[in-house]
Amino acid sequence: MGSACIKVTKYFLFLFNLLFFILGGVILGFGVWILVDRSSFIFVLQNSSSSLNVGAYVFIGVGTVTMLMGFLGCVGAVNEVRCLLGLYFVFLLLILIAQVAAGVLFYFNIDKVKKEMGSIVTKLIRDYEDGQEDRLQQGWDYVQAEGKCCGWVSFHNWTENAELMNRTAVTYPCSCENKTEDDSSLVRKGFCEPPDGNVTQSGNSPEEWPVYQKGCMETVQAWLQDNLGIILGVCVGVAVIELLGMLLSICLCRHVHSEDYSKVPKY
Repeated sequence: MGSACIKVTKYFLFLFNLLFFILGGVILGFGVWILVDRSSFIFVLQNSSSSLNVGAYVFIGVGTVTMLMGFLGCVGAVNEVRCLLGLYFVFLLLILIAQVAAGVLFYFNIDKVKKEMGSIVTKLIRDYEDGQEDRLQQGWDYVQAEGKCCGWVSFHNWTENAELMNRTAVTYPCSCENKTEDDSSLVRKGFCEPPDGNVTQSGNSPEEWPVYQKGCMETVQAWLQDNLGIILGVCVGVAVIELLGMLLSICLCRHVHSEDYSKVPKY
């Protein structure tokens, strides 16, 4: 009966570590996504917010170590080597502490990131230049077009852009244009004039712009909250698996009485 329990524990620990390895890859993927994404608002934030970059590197580090420990845990469980199981438990505990620290960092910096967003976007809109191939501008154009919104609080934020407001004809941000549902054209960049745009005595009046009236603040904050929620949810799932893995590794380590190092694979 004891031998059967050890075998069951061993293979359960192997399965947990396999799942542990996969979820570690997911955490690693989240960190890489934050750093390399070029087609959403995360790109604007990663070039302006140090908090998000630090969090991304923490996720990459934790994800990499998690995958490595998942692999070593599988080897230690299958070969029943007590020293590997003991080291696995210790490193698993350290990873769990690091993940909790990362989760706390993100939790307490969410409000800071949200506050940063307003000043980041306001400065981006104010400094936006027509015809300039700037990645931050392209990222914000994508956000406005996909989110069907304009500006931060409202489309009136664009009145802070001196280049735009100095136009004598009705001119507006192209990515803000209020398009029909079936319009599947690519995201437009820069400033546009309506087909019937004329020079007006009052100058470029925002009230005549054919753009979305709603600002992007609520859309962006909801998007950020949802994505951080997914990341933290995965971390909680990994933490549960880590606790189960620690429990199984201790149980297996206590019942393995012989140190047979010939079981350790040689490469």
